Amino acid sequence: MQVTTTLPRFLLVGGTGVLVNNIALFVLYQLLGLPLLVASPLAVELAIAHNFVWNDRWTFHQARLSVQRFFKFNLVSSVGLVITTATIWLLVHQVGAHYLLANLAGISLATTSNFVVNREWTWGPA
Repeated sequence: MQVTTTLPRFLLVGGTGVLVNNIALFVLYQLLGLPLLVASPLAVELAIAHNFVWNDRWTFHQARLSVQRFFKFNLVSSVGLVITTATIWLLVHQVGAHYLLANLAGISLATTSNFVVNREWTWGPA
């Protein structure tokens, strides 16, 4: 699988996943009145599922969905969340960076990690 075609697709899918997350959070929290601590993880999981399906079919050209790949993708996404959060904490509290810049750095690191691990492990050779 060539990075030149998969990376832009992976990034586009991730961008649409942000929209899915925000729309789901708005619906679950604002319209349905679920508590934020319930609505947020549900919105995140909906975005992860959205991203998985699109990446599985479009980015990595799989013929059929796989529960095993979904589990791997979900795990990698969770590690990405930890990378983002740790980066923000480190840069804000230890370096004194502005939280928004720290967030961008964390997202960049997590996205890079997610892409490499997913390409090699989730959708790599079986």
